[in-house]
Amino acid sequence: RLVESGGGVVQPGGSLRLSCAASGFTLDYYAIGWFRQAPGKEREGVSCLSNGDGNTYYADSVKGRFTISRDIASNTVYLQMNSLKPEDTAIYYCAADDNRWSRTCPEVSMDAWGQGTLVTVSS
Repeated sequence: RLVESGGGVVQPGGSLRLSCAASGFTLDYYAIGWFRQAPGKEREGVSCLSNGDGNTYYADSVKGRFTISRDIASNTVYLQMNSLKPEDTAIYYCAADDNRWSRTCPEVSMDAWGQGTLVTVSS
């Protein structure tokens, strides 16, 4: 089971840190992806952490602003989001792929999903 937290309302230019906590399995054995779905739009991939070698991937729209990281001891993956823009408003989901070497975490490959956490960027 995956549980996201950390969403909320933030002004443009602000920051949030999302957490993805796992129970029942060890995140380090999986690739972990963050996805988001904005109102009226399809879900899109945001970032991927390949726990096989620590490789990270970011969508162009968030590159340089978002950072994915992990804390093995707490079995948690984080998404640090800086310089937030109104277009970052979405429900954010984390997901796990049992191919821990996955480079981009394609949505169709993900085996488990969290329930999502809402991020709203608005002044």
